Amino acid sequence: MFENLTEKLERSFKILKGEGKITEINVASTMKEVRRALLDADVSYKVAKQFTETVKEKALGQNVLTAVKPGQMMVKIVHDELALLMGGDVAPLNLKGKPSVILMSGLQGSGKTTFTAKLAKKLKSEKGMRPLLVAGDVYRPAAIDQLITLAEQINVPVYSERDNKNPVEIALHGIAQAKENHNDLVIIDTAGRLAVDEAMMDEIAAIKKAVAPDEILFVVDAMTGQDAVNTAKEFNDRLDFDGVVLTKLDGDTRGGAALSIRSVVNKPIKYVGIGEKLDAIDQFRPAGMADRILGMGDVVGLVERIQNAYDEEQARKLEEKMRKNKFDFNDFITQINQIKKMGNLKSLASMIPGVGKAIKDIDIDDDAFKAVEAIIGSMTPYERSNPDSLNGSRRQRIAKGSGTSIQEVNRLLKQFEQMRKMMHAVTTNPMKMMKDMRRNRR
Repeated sequence: MFENLTEKLERSFKILKGEGKITEINVASTMKEVRRALLDADVSYKVAKQFTETVKEKALGQNVLTAVKPGQMMVKIVHDELALLMGGDVAPLNLKGKPSVILMSGLQGSGKTTFTAKLAKKLKSEKGMRPLLVAGDVYRPAAIDQLITLAEQINVPVYSERDNKNPVEIALHGIAQAKENHNDLVIIDTAGRLAVDEAMMDEIAAIKKAVAPDEILFVVDAMTGQDAVNTAKEFNDRLDFDGVVLTKLDGDTRGGAALSIRSVVNKPIKYVGIGEKLDAIDQFRPAGMADRILGMGDVVGLVERIQNAYDEEQARKLEEKMRKNKFDFNDFITQINQIKKMGNLKSLASMIPGVGKAIKDIDIDDDAFKAVEAIIGSMTPYERSNPDSLNGSRRQRIAKGSGTSIQEVNRLLKQFEQMRKMMHAVTTNPMKMMKDMRRNRR
């Protein structure tokens, strides 16, 4: 997402490169380019115009420090205003009921049902909640089947009534079952249409009135651009929802919805969908998104993903094995699985400052670990636990069994051995390792 916008903003800041100070003339030229970049990203004209006027006003009012170049100051002002435009602070869910109830709304095809499962998985794993999903789409039997299939993957129950065409009754019955079974969270998936219509609005308004949800989330496909903003406004006028979920932010989209939607409906973006997998969901961080738009990465977001995939007890055992130089292929495959839990590899890499721009034209395959997993999978339990046992004949057999070459097996073993030595050095004598690294650089 945002790659084109990032490039165009970078070009606009070059107008100030080499300038000794910010003036009305060079700021006006820069803002003209920034406004053009925003409009090309499908940001509404009104939002883009207001944004650039605010930035211009703040830039001309700045006392630029001698240590800060005008271009750097402009980037900071644009960054801060982008974050404010998208909401400023992170907006948490308001879950106070017993059980807490979340009502999902949105058009058909927005990714509502998939996001329902993603959110249940996130709240179950991170907050220890016990969700119940309610299948409230009474018009599409496939929607019920889809929700059940997704729920099975995350081991979460679903309440449905296939013969009942009254979604209000289904929602109330689902909440009653949640209370009976001590589920502390109910997420109600509702019907959508291909376009906004009165019948759909009446139906979801009736559900809202009956269940009094803690949270109403509006789910919208970010790839629909300005249409997403218009649809959000129509839903908000009728539902007064609490927050927005932007799905498909990993797609080839210009990103205008993320930048416009807060200004138009005055409701925060709470979550974003960043892929098809059920763990491809992030809490929306306006400052982090502003960082990424300006090519600065998103270190805080990266740390949060690492923490969510981090198992403290497992890490303690791993450190002990590294200290004793007992790290083996069982541990290695466990670490690969931890990385895969964190989501799309290119998305992860782009969160590292300076890396996003470098890899924008590089295709990072999510199956990058496939060959490594095949090689380790072809080892016997003894070989995985005893990497030093892998002699020539064993390597030949592993290559044949994994469908790889002996060269690929040898390369993996060499990289594994180098990594094992480094891990051992880090845990036993980090100062010596740093000295060795400095000596090697000379």
